[in-house]
Amino acid sequence: MIRPMNRLDRKTRAQILHLLCEGQSIRAVTRLTGCSKNTVAKLLVEAGHACAAYQDKALRNLSCKRVQMDEIWSFVYAKNANVKDAKAAPATAGDVWTWTAIDADSKLIVSWLLGARDMDAALAFTADLRSRLSNRVQLTSDGHRPYLTAVDAVFGDDVDYAMLVKLYGADPQAEVRYSPAKCIGAEKKPKIGSPDQKHISTSYVERSNLTMRMHMRRFTRLTNAFSKKVENHAAAIALHTMYYNFVRIHQTLKVTPAMAAGVTDKLWEMEDLVAVLEQWELANFKPEYQFVVRRYAIGKGHSVSVLWRGGEVDTIFGFDKEADALEWIRDKSRAWLLERPVRA
Repeated sequence: MIRPMNRLDRKTRAQILHLLCEGQSIRAVTRLTGCSKNTVAKLLVEAGHACAAYQDKALRNLSCKRVQMDEIWSFVYAKNANVKDAKAAPATAGDVWTWTAIDADSKLIVSWLLGARDMDAALAFTADLRSRLSNRVQLTSDGHRPYLTAVDAVFGDDVDYAMLVKLYGADPQAEVRYSPAKCIGAEKKPKIGSPDQKHISTSYVERSNLTMRMHMRRFTRLTNAFSKKVENHAAAIALHTMYYNFVRIHQTLKVTPAMAAGVTDKLWEMEDLVAVLEQWELANFKPEYQFVVRRYAIGKGHSVSVLWRGGEVDTIFGFDKEADALEWIRDKSRAWLLERPVRA
């Protein structure tokens, strides 16, 4: 059952979400705002659901010309090598990959998918990407083999696709094992259609991956703020993409990616993102309550009693007619539920 965040006003919600989007961990947010860890985590999950639902509808019929794809590693609860020794590890513990696709011109994150680094994930990710495009595009990925099979299966001949295969030197020594191997070159390999050689690149999507690591604390390397639940991990990614696409101004473009792509015509504020969350709550909020219209025992008029399963009763007075009370239940009760103060 989904419950609204009654304890937080819009300003506080916006502050919490903004801090999360700018790389703060949940515990850091609790210290900065005074809200409990559970409150912050609950808000993150619900905001993630709302952002994912909104972008699933908004990011459609996109007229992109060049799209770059890549995948970024992270983990939930424990890394794969440590899962067997981890205490009470959930079934979803281990390495997890976020597949992302970015429009090279607007820098819009067009599609993303959380999953394994395998063929099933590649097919699902590529299919989702194509469902959001309105025209033929030039597509570039790295040399990960599942991409070729997935692009061929999903796009067929209706794409100009190439792989950029990077060549690396020897692996770094143990004492510097967290540094990447040195890239000593790259090969451009056209695979389908006629991709323009000068636009065979994954630079923008790789830079987007860095932005993800900088703006989501759970993605930072060698951090103890990693995700403990896959649901929280997915929510953080959805919130990040919403913030990146609609709120954060791109330094080069001077507008947000969503504005550059024509998805929106305005610069969003965090309050706009919170409004999306509130609309999602109204559509999904199913509390355990019952509305009852009562007639005044003395005098004329009606009231609405809200009977909660726990035994609490709230009463709204001031309706001249029964029809007025029923109209309030139909049109205004959900907003009242969201704004209802929490009893001490």
